Amino acid sequence: MREEQLKPDNAAVPAQKGWLERKENVTKIAWALYVVCAILVLLDFLIHRHAEMGFDGNFGFYGAYGFIGSVFLVLVAKYGLRPIVKRSEDYYDD
Repeated sequence: MREEQLKPDNAAVPAQKGWLERKENVTKIAWALYVVCAILVLLDFLIHRHAEMGFDGNFGFYGAYGFIGSVFLVLVAKYGLRPIVKRSEDYYDD
């Protein structure tokens, strides 16, 4: 008997990577995100804002506001909520 006949069927076929595990696809997605971000920054010059408070009409305000808000939420979750909802390692072993 030949060696190929002794192996199970799934051992002869190499495992294929998923589409997000391939480096070329990750690179394409990253470049697509860069292009979308650049377009949005350029559109910020063209869009007329009806500023309610004055400072919210500045260039890049909403991007900075969103970034600062996201960082704030992560920090509150990590240092504010974690001590409240954290359980000991053997919580479920009882």
